[in-house]
Amino acid sequence: MLIRILCWNIFHGRDAPPDPSLYTLRSKLFRITERDGNYVQVNRDLFQQYADLIAEAEWDVALLQEFPPRWAQPLAGLCNAEAHRVLTSRNWIPPLQGAIHRFNPDLPGSWEGGSNTTLIRKRGIAERLERVIRPGDPERRAMAFTRLDEGVCIANFHASNDNHPLAEEEVRLAAETATEWAGESPLVFGGDFNLRPNQSELFSELAEDFGLAAPTSPDAIDHVLARGLELTEAPRQWPAERREIPWDGYVLRLSDHAPVEALFATATSSPGG
Repeated sequence: MLIRILCWNIFHGRDAPPDPSLYTLRSKLFRITERDGNYVQVNRDLFQQYADLIAEAEWDVALLQEFPPRWAQPLAGLCNAEAHRVLTSRNWIPPLQGAIHRFNPDLPGSWEGGSNTTLIRKRGIAERLERVIRPGDPERRAMAFTRLDEGVCIANFHASNDNHPLAEEEVRLAAETATEWAGESPLVFGGDFNLRPNQSELFSELAEDFGLAAPTSPDAIDHVLARGLELTEAPRQWPAERREIPWDGYVLRLSDHAPVEALFATATSSPGG
């Protein structure tokens, strides 16, 4: 059995041009499109653009972070997939937050509320669980745990940003929780960890203590780790142009993160076997 994983922090469904100067106050307040020689910053609802890209990509399991909760079922439908959504932080008045975000995504930004959402194609879901890794202080961090019918377990997690020790603590606890949960079953543990292997010893600990390997690249923060599966294609980031689309003669880049893709096969032995 082969299983292709796509992991992507989609930046609350917003666009992210390479030139940060295109983020202007007038764009944020009045939705005025900004341009440089090549790129645009549009501040528009981009559900269809994200949906087209994700639906057309090759994957069996998609792990999505900073994902607008209202997108889960529509996107699953367009992808012929099942969705497992776990709410994270700032989900206070979803109908109002969603309405504001649809009209002006950059104004609320992450204040729309978020989720970790896992999409499953061509496979059945045997179990859906939620584990709260941090209930708050500073933000709610929750992991989506999905057990497939064939036994492979998927853990989808997003750690805190701008706080290295806190992110390490959260990822370590999430990994421990996920491996205990999975038991002897194969496990994929992925998401936006906000940790770079060249700046953290945690990835060595995850491999030694839980058998979870291997990180994407030394300077990446989005990772797809696995235990009990054979690595067929190592996790790698998409080149920037794969998440860029034409827009009125310019280029629009989706998200401030590159998707990460990896391919695994059923291992010939159990974890530790």
